[in-house]
Amino acid sequence: MVRILAADGMEQAAVAKLRELGFEVVEQFYEADELAEKVKEFDVLVVRSATKVRVPVIDAAAEAGRLKMVIRGGVGVDNIDVAYAEEKGIRVRNTPAASSRSVAELALGHMFGLARYISIANYTMRNGEWNKKKYEGIELGGKTLGIVGYGRIGRALADMAAAIGMNVIAYDKFAEAPEIVSLDELLAKADFISLHIPATKGEAPLINAETIAKMKDGAFLINTARGALIDEEALLAALESGKLAGAALDVFAEEPTKNEALCACPKVSLTPHIGGSTAEAQGRIGDEIVSHILEMFPVA
Repeated sequence: MVRILAADGMEQAAVAKLRELGFEVVEQFYEADELAEKVKEFDVLVVRSATKVRVPVIDAAAEAGRLKMVIRGGVGVDNIDVAYAEEKGIRVRNTPAASSRSVAELALGHMFGLARYISIANYTMRNGEWNKKKYEGIELGGKTLGIVGYGRIGRALADMAAAIGMNVIAYDKFAEAPEIVSLDELLAKADFISLHIPATKGEAPLINAETIAKMKDGAFLINTARGALIDEEALLAALESGKLAGAALDVFAEEPTKNEALCACPKVSLTPHIGGSTAEAQGRIGDEIVSHILEMFPVA
């Protein structure tokens, strides 16, 4: 029997479908050391963000010779040493299309929240404050949105932003479109900047003191991609100085974040890495995971 370890859980309809097809599915999280031992007993490893599939785990799996596939239920695969796994004969797959709309909608929601002080106004009202005159916001219509990373999520966000009257420009090393500009031009022109690129292990954060200095005064920054893209100390300094008007973060350098200063900053709107956490996205992720498994282990 093909055994599947869903280390970070899996959408229950997908679990039921796999079991119905004759697969054994075990839903259990293991810390890295224990995972290196347990993974020897499985044919497929399914992870989300919490589980890291690094060299020691891959070596243990390769030595045992049973593991054939690692699937990341989500967009990126930066928590998996992909090249090393494939070098060892372990196929790596993800579900890039499943959560694109959900992440784009969250980014747009954060933009509305920043523009109209929704997060902080909600908080202060719960503390008994009525700051009607303090929270004069801005409209998104007519503002320029700079999208860094013009893949599925970036393009979905661009469509939504254009529908409410925003001007969209984008930066991407690989995409071609009329709205593509250089990173420096995007930083200089955008009223809102939304990040939608992977983080590369070992590289310095894209958003740091130098790139923030190139941004328009009073700009807003949104990150629903990867926490490692932002130097959090540089971001805090820019918010405190007034260089940036606000930031919305769904991802952090360390998760769960221990950056108390960032969490306490009234100019920051926070969510706990919920970009793909919609019922619709989870259903699509489950479907894609099942599809990948059936591709490797077809059922007659």
